[in-house]
Amino acid sequence: MEDCIFCKIVKGEIPSNKIYEDDKVLAFYDISPEAPVHFLVIPKSHIESANSLDENNVSIVSHVFIVINKIVSELGIADSGYRIVNNCGEDGGQTVNHMHFHVLGGRGLKWPPG
Repeated sequence: MEDCIFCKIVKGEIPSNKIYEDDKVLAFYDISPEAPVHFLVIPKSHIESANSLDENNVSIVSHVFIVINKIVSELGIADSGYRIVNNCGEDGGQTVNHMHFHVLGGRGLKWPPG
């Protein structure tokens, strides 16, 4: 998608602080972190939101979670704990219409988040 900021990051048109990249996903640190560790994992293909998942693209979600497991282990927060957040739609707090997963850790996280 032409005007999608995450698609532009995937293409290298907008710089990011990459943590991980493979042929399916890209992970990078959030530019406005809400925790000592805060990164995003996005599919490289444009999927607007969780509502856009179907039998043709749903396997990307399992891949995202495998990548998250790898990254949190490397960053040393796997044992202490972390939160994975996927916002869906306007009322769900989604501000970029490209499915993405926030991973937050490195401190105690309260519930409900607000």
